[in-house]
Amino acid sequence: MAMAMAAGLGPGEAAAAAHALSLPAEAFGNDPRVELAWAMKAHQHAQVYFNLISSVDPKFLNLTKVDDQIYGDFRKTFRDLKIDVLDPEELKSEPAKEKWRPFCLRFEGVVEDFNYGTLLRLDCRKDYTEENTIFATRIQFFAIEIARNREGCNSAVYSSAREPAAATAEEPASG
Repeated sequence: MAMAMAAGLGPGEAAAAAHALSLPAEAFGNDPRVELAWAMKAHQHAQVYFNLISSVDPKFLNLTKVDDQIYGDFRKTFRDLKIDVLDPEELKSEPAKEKWRPFCLRFEGVVEDFNYGTLLRLDCRKDYTEENTIFATRIQFFAIEIARNREGCNSAVYSSAREPAAATAEEPASG
């Protein structure tokens, strides 16, 4: 709610925008308040996820109840997709969309809000920044991040978050 206030929305407007996010996109056109609320929600999700993979070893994370199914279908469909550093064309080009569409639709009714927009890091070793972020559907996010976690790609984020703590612990106490 504090982010909504900082964005110029009062409590009532923030609540209305939050409710609006649960409605189908066709109901709105291009309402800037809805776009702002969606952007804030996507940004918050990105921050929570990055903090999670920074504090918990990603190899042990489950993002959904159906991670095994998502991962199996993803690697069957996108066997050679390079996931450590994504090429936006592999997600956004017309040939890529033709391949992603049936994959995504397999999870309709299986993964809640499977087609909601979310933010995805291009380079898994880096944080969410404007240059390192692309819009994707929630199921694309899950598929790629589950694969990154299982294949060790997100371990660099976890390791680099541990380094400052390890360096501090190794320093002798002064006094």
